[in-house]
Amino acid sequence: MNRSAASHLGDNTGAASPGSPFRLGSAEHLNAFCRMLLDTFNPYKPAVIDWPKLDKEARDRLVSLPIWDIAVQTEGRARLNVATYGDGIADPLLKKAVELNAFEEGRHKHVLSNLVTAYGIVLAPEPEYVAPRDPEWAFMVTGFSECIDSFFAFGLFEAAKRSGFFPEALVDTFEPVIQEEGRHIIFFVNWAAWHRRTMPLWRRPFFEAKVLAVWAFLIWERIGIARDVGNGAQDNNFTVTGAKQVGADIEVADLIDICLSENARRMAPYDPRLLRPSTVPALVRFARRFMRAGKQPK
Repeated sequence: MNRSAASHLGDNTGAASPGSPFRLGSAEHLNAFCRMLLDTFNPYKPAVIDWPKLDKEARDRLVSLPIWDIAVQTEGRARLNVATYGDGIADPLLKKAVELNAFEEGRHKHVLSNLVTAYGIVLAPEPEYVAPRDPEWAFMVTGFSECIDSFFAFGLFEAAKRSGFFPEALVDTFEPVIQEEGRHIIFFVNWAAWHRRTMPLWRRPFFEAKVLAVWAFLIWERIGIARDVGNGAQDNNFTVTGAKQVGADIEVADLIDICLSENARRMAPYDPRLLRPSTVPALVRFARRFMRAGKQPK
């Protein structure tokens, strides 16, 4: 993908004429968040991405990032999790949107696989991807996990761009994947809001308990207590580990500011009637109140 193709995505957000307000859980809500995903699809092909040539220093920095194994494996699991949940959906519009979500997760894996091949990054053998026994649980783990990881990834991507850690050509080439993650998390949080409002009343307490269990699992995973998740080969705190690499001398408070700003910027173009992820930004914003800013990268 060349620079013009990547830049084109910035105009493909489906933000125009959002229409009348709707009630969460309504048919209009379902149509809005499904159409948001479907109408902003970009048909780029990983196989024809033109990966830019990097000088030795830039390539060494890229290779040194301790994220590539877990990134590829995460996308592989995400595709299967989302696709398995989609198999059980009856509504044709929602099914089509979830299937597109799964396709894009798989495409992210192809992009990452081609990137590591292009720059000679050696990956550990991939595990077997096994279909989940509870598709709803797996879909929620993937969705809430992306809400966490994308928030920090937006900021890290921008910090790497400002600091020059990633050359501009590589930033432009990888931009479509970052944009798609923004679409995915808006789709997911609206699905969760719609889903809880359309299920039978008797099932809602069980769903809310499952939501809490998913968050507990993800927190457990990310604070490093369960480092053996994924066969023990990877550290699931790759967003934190990556920050140490791409931020250079950036202070934590400044990185948080960048994450908050980038999260807001990347959410802004889409239908303003749709919900945005709020838990991680709210928690980070609260923590930020107790920190002093340092020197931001120019």
